[in-house]
Amino acid sequence: MNLEELFDQFKEESVRGRYVTLTSIEPLLQKLNTNNQLQIIGKSVLGKSIYSYEIGKGKTKIFLWSQMHGNESTTTKALFDFFNVLHSGSALAHQLLDFFTFYTIPMLNPDGATLYTRENANKVDLNRDSQALTQPESKLLRAAFDSFEPDYCFNLHDQRTIFGVDDTGKPATVSFLAPSYNENRDINESRLKAINLIAGINEDLQRYLPNQIGRFDDSFNINCIGDTFQFLGVPTLLFEAGHFENDYQREETRKYVFMSLISSFRILSENVIVDNGIDKYLSISQNKVVFYDFMYKNIKINYDGIEIITNFAAQYREELIENQVCFNAYVSQIGDLEDYFGHFEYDAKGALYKDGYNDIPKLNQKADFYLDNNMKFVNGMIKI
Repeated sequence: MNLEELFDQFKEESVRGRYVTLTSIEPLLQKLNTNNQLQIIGKSVLGKSIYSYEIGKGKTKIFLWSQMHGNESTTTKALFDFFNVLHSGSALAHQLLDFFTFYTIPMLNPDGATLYTRENANKVDLNRDSQALTQPESKLLRAAFDSFEPDYCFNLHDQRTIFGVDDTGKPATVSFLAPSYNENRDINESRLKAINLIAGINEDLQRYLPNQIGRFDDSFNINCIGDTFQFLGVPTLLFEAGHFENDYQREETRKYVFMSLISSFRILSENVIVDNGIDKYLSISQNKVVFYDFMYKNIKINYDGIEIITNFAAQYREELIENQVCFNAYVSQIGDLEDYFGHFEYDAKGALYKDGYNDIPKLNQKADFYLDNNMKFVNGMIKI
């Protein structure tokens, strides 16, 4: 099975970019509702509908939820690509629908999606509310878990562009985690099932995405939903959709999330369990904060008549302006920046920095400047 060809065949073209809201997906959900698979299971803080979508008749029950954080939409797009496979009538679709029952919440936090924020409308991080259950969205998720009684849980998220694969200089395009179920990070039967599955996914995905797969930090926090479900004895996998080169809209990354989902369900349905799963899981390089969006090296700066050579970095802020997500670059670090990488790097080779103000880069100022070698930068990028 060529996973790349499968994605090209079933990609849902009507949902693209980073700003994916309930308005974006409701028409698709209605279109996919061919046999009463769609239900409204409750309302958000601001009264928006929260939908479940259940499909399949198999004994193995899979629970997936996305956009728990409203500004993390890549996995939502990949879910709709996956739904297209399930509705295709193909041999693969029949295999999956006969083996599994899928219960999905494609958008748990529709208010946060509209506002393009991590939190819900009450400014609560739903992924820190799994014990207190103070929010309607958290209560709905827990109620769905309790009633569905899944065999596996898939906790679908995005991660920031700052993450790389250890010190390799490669971005962590997709990262995985089998969350801990206790402070000691012990491995019990349910966590081992998640570990073995991730090890198998990694083997499949490395053929398409070599050296760009990370392993997320497994520090235990019972307030996080994945840790809670793992604690309750259900094998749980965390997916983190990250950065692919020049893919700030995450249209390439969604492909690898889709591939990971297909790989997961192929492995489970065909019972292809990897050997030495723990060792293979631990061999996946750790996620590490090693990237900036922009890095400028060997910049000459004039401090009160004293010239020095330094480096500085800029980072995009994703800002919602008139219902569009705008990427605005701001200076975020100044100094040697040793052991860090930039998704975009420029070596000024001693050219003098100018910005028309103080002619010194300052934290949190827009990355608009020019150099005395006739190079101009607007919003972080070279202006041609």
